[in-house]
Amino acid sequence: MGKIVTLVLLLMLTIPIGAAFAEELKMIGTVSKIEMAADKKSAIVILKDVKSGADVTIVVNDELTLDKFNDKRIVDGDEIRCKYDNESGKNISMLFRKTAGC
Repeated sequence: MGKIVTLVLLLMLTIPIGAAFAEELKMIGTVSKIEMAADKKSAIVILKDVKSGADVTIVVNDELTLDKFNDKRIVDGDEIRCKYDNESGKNISMLFRKTAGC
């Protein structure tokens, strides 16, 4: 019985600690600036958060979104729904879409 209680307590302590390191954030914002890397394999995008008005810098690495930047399907002024992870100290995009679809 004591082993079960110890195991449950151990699990309860482990789960919140793991969740604290992987912080996934969501926001809706307007594109202020898109800066493509020279090799076209990444981009830095500045979004103005609709709720707070703060500028948030997002690093975009996925090919689908980069293609949308190159094709001008996502441009300055577009409203974006974004999920990003800031685990490594950088805001790395996990989802980057127009709120109206794209």
